[in-house]
Amino acid sequence: MQTRVDVFEQIFLVFLGLGALVGIVVITYTLYNAYKYRDTGDASDDEDLPSVGELPTGGKGGKKLFLSFGLSAIIVISLVIWTYGMLLYVEDPADEGETAQEEALNVEVVGDGFAWSYEYENGVEPINLRVPAGERVWIQVTSGDVWHAFGIPEQRVKADAIPGEYDETWFQADETGDYEIQCYELCGEYHTSMVSTLTVMEPDAFDQWMADQLTMSFTMEDGNESRVTEGYELTLDHQETDFNETYTADEFENGSITIDELDHAGPYNVTVTPTDGQFEPIEETGVKSPTDDTFTLEMNATESNANESDATNGGEN
Repeated sequence: MQTRVDVFEQIFLVFLGLGALVGIVVITYTLYNAYKYRDTGDASDDEDLPSVGELPTGGKGGKKLFLSFGLSAIIVISLVIWTYGMLLYVEDPADEGETAQEEALNVEVVGDGFAWSYEYENGVEPINLRVPAGERVWIQVTSGDVWHAFGIPEQRVKADAIPGEYDETWFQADETGDYEIQCYELCGEYHTSMVSTLTVMEPDAFDQWMADQLTMSFTMEDGNESRVTEGYELTLDHQETDFNETYTADEFENGSITIDELDHAGPYNVTVTPTDGQFEPIEETGVKSPTDDTFTLEMNATESNANESDATNGGEN
């Protein structure tokens, strides 16, 4: 399975090879004729030699001219057809089909405010673009303000970022490492600083990184920063999918829980509900993973007054 880099390197090498071959033939033939028809001063009076300003005669009826033009036409037309086919593959590698594209890694790229933002299908929004090595990645590029052009030079990737439109393209990076992402459209004052990074990771490392992005940790503490181990339950409700799960205090370990079975990064509604009426409920909206939050459980007014009354009575006694 060819990458964009493979395709453009093949096109470059073919053009380079043919150009070098044509150059060698032309220069060699020119030097040969320059040597053959050099002025030695020994020409006889009856020898038919061309002179300056005179059209050459002979040529065997133009056979050499016809042959050279014919070969050139065959080479050029073949090269155009082959190059067009290679560029069609770059435009749409249809060998995989639509189903394969749906199963591949798809990322939405948005250029806005002289910066690039990325969102995976599962809602993960990293600062820089991360992809696994050796796997095809499809990107859908758009803009939130003005015209931009998303480009990864070393991966031969370029796509227009136009407000209200999506430009789809793909790439496959076989070598791990970091590659610079640039903007190829003069978009404003800070155009030259509109850069980002593509990080190509080993597939196992990428899977682990993605799993980390889909992890949420919560810790319950009281006003004295002591862990609370009972009397509450936590509910996660995704705002865009049907995910809704409730975790009881028994599922927490010393007041902490790590949730790593998520399919989407967010946004979530997080609700902490008291089970015995001891604490005030807590509600957070728009929470995205990865996150490691600590909630302070405050005593509700009734419990707080009761504790104060007990403390007062205890003091009087």
